[in-house]
Amino acid sequence: MGVSTSEPDQGIAVVTADYPPVNALPVQGWYDLADAVRAAGRDPAVRCVVLAATGRGFNAGVDIKELQRDTTTGGHEALLGANRGCAAAFSAVYECEVPVVAAVHGFCLGGGIGLVGNADVIVAGDDATFGLPELDRGALGAATHLARLVPQHLLRSLYYTSRTVTAAELQAHGSVWQVVPRAELPAAAREVAREIARKDGFLLRLAKAALNGIDPVDVRRSYRFEQGFTFEANLSGVADRVRDTFGAPGAPPTKEG
Repeated sequence: MGVSTSEPDQGIAVVTADYPPVNALPVQGWYDLADAVRAAGRDPAVRCVVLAATGRGFNAGVDIKELQRDTTTGGHEALLGANRGCAAAFSAVYECEVPVVAAVHGFCLGGGIGLVGNADVIVAGDDATFGLPELDRGALGAATHLARLVPQHLLRSLYYTSRTVTAAELQAHGSVWQVVPRAELPAAAREVAREIARKDGFLLRLAKAALNGIDPVDVRRSYRFEQGFTFEANLSGVADRVRDTFGAPGAPPTKEG
């Protein structure tokens, strides 16, 4: 369990998250993911990073139960840690010195949207679904990153309703590069990564910096603005009230234990 890095092909690093049962990451997990992505990007031999996960889904966001345990004692350490950890992981993907290919299967929720929204290329299994159920979790955030995947009005509709969209729907909007059968996802993601890694490594790093530099929205500043409202929701008490209903029948998946 945790975050691991492998190099199955020359010039490619695969960073894999493994947090059973649903990849809802604890605070330390977000920091570990950030460290792994940054380390891979700094490696001069690496020209492309693949971000992947094991288990039932790519990412189910933060570990809600970790937050619930913390708030029962009246503290905010876990919330602050999750906010900072998510920001670190999202930034690590965005700022990675080489392109990042997200290999997405199953559910990609909450913090998962922050990761793929900041990735350079998204390859998805045909079972993948994407969404921000933040209003069902007593939180706000990652609209910054969903806005990189869908048009503005669809973003708002998805955010207010907590509905999800399929990989095929995102491909129609141009944000998912390729949709493949679930069993073919690892190979398909590595094939795209190999195509990228065949380019000159120095030029790839220049290209990544140039593309980030012309982004119309500063994703780090925008997400930080959103996080302030998450903390406000917690101070008001509404976040705890909503989180207490989390895990009821029909609610999104979260980490158990």
